[in-house]
Amino acid sequence: MKALLVAFAMVVMATAALGEAGGATSTITAEFTNPALNPSKWDLTIHPDGSAHFHSQAGDPASGDSSEIELPGIDRDVRLSGDFAMRVFHIARSHNWFNQGCESHVKVAFQGWKKLSYIGPEGSGACTFNYSKDKDIQELGEDMLAVAETIMEGEKLEMLLLHDRLGLDHEITFLSQAVAGGQAQQVCAIRPVLEKLAGDDQVLERVRKQARVLLTRAEP
Repeated sequence: MKALLVAFAMVVMATAALGEAGGATSTITAEFTNPALNPSKWDLTIHPDGSAHFHSQAGDPASGDSSEIELPGIDRDVRLSGDFAMRVFHIARSHNWFNQGCESHVKVAFQGWKKLSYIGPEGSGACTFNYSKDKDIQELGEDMLAVAETIMEGEKLEMLLLHDRLGLDHEITFLSQAVAGGQAQQVCAIRPVLEKLAGDDQVLERVRKQARVLLTRAEP
């Protein structure tokens, strides 16, 4: 399996290089919409090398989310691990670049609409689902949610570092638990703020300690 993934990575990198030489690039975008959450919409665009961009709407105070921290709109570049990007593109390729039906139409609780789309030298494709019976697609949707959770938690840590350093203790504990439980992934996406916390002697020592522990889990 490892040899297969390495071979696939070589194909992805070669394809990306050819695409860039011809003026085209490969991207996979995950879009999420759920009016009951805060923020209710976000999207994450990933390139084969792990470079990515995250965008979300500003939080709506009238939404059903009772989060104590109201997030502003986020619009920033982030860095994900090469292994994660490789797996995302591998799933896209093995599922005909998302040119298939993803929605199961099974009666399950509404979890939010997830849209996965690909644009690149091979063409384009997209599919939208609340819940998919395809294990790879369902897990990919959950992984994208977990990456977005990490990025939004990183934004909250940035805000607290500027305006409420005592609030960092609760928030970084929440993040640590989410990472341990798999609800937050790709800690490398928020490496800069964790490095700030780890080296800031104006924040609580236990916050600095948890930041250092999280940094050890930040994929290269």
